[in-house]
Amino acid sequence: MLIFAKDFALLGTDYAIRHSLSRLCKDGAIVRLSPGIYLYPKLDGDGEVILPTVNEIMAQIMRRDKAKIVPTGLYALNALGLSTQVPMRLVFLTDGAARVLKIGKLQIKLQKTVAKNLSYRSDVCCLAVFALKEIGKGKATEEELQKIYIALSHENSDIITHDALLAPNWISTILLHYLRTRK
Repeated sequence: MLIFAKDFALLGTDYAIRHSLSRLCKDGAIVRLSPGIYLYPKLDGDGEVILPTVNEIMAQIMRRDKAKIVPTGLYALNALGLSTQVPMRLVFLTDGAARVLKIGKLQIKLQKTVAKNLSYRSDVCCLAVFALKEIGKGKATEEELQKIYIALSHENSDIITHDALLAPNWISTILLHYLRTRK
């Protein structure tokens, strides 16, 4: 579970809260992930701290900020199995505050965007759209398209249609072609 320094805003000054959290870190009661973001540590069998996944971190930030967040670029490629690279710089689009989080060597950039980019009904369609944007217009291989089609195979046709109409025309064409040829 993540703890945010802002969770304690009503209990004291910013300085007092940060000082208290710093003391708790020194005592090992909590672990500092990033400025203002802390974690109750869970330990594995070797006594090492188990860090939350990027998805878990982003879900808690989303809940705290009451914001929508969608992954883009290399993260979308990796999530769909189109790349084995584990990106160390991630970009998420949001309607919340724009900022950069550094968690160890990982950098997460939250970038403001228009509402249209946050209106996808399907997480898989959203990943497909941003993965295709990362690959580039006309550059997706047949193998990459097949992996995207497999990921979409469990999605409802109406939802894919809705999401395809939000995407750029060239991506919309790919998604609608999938629907027409779907078995």
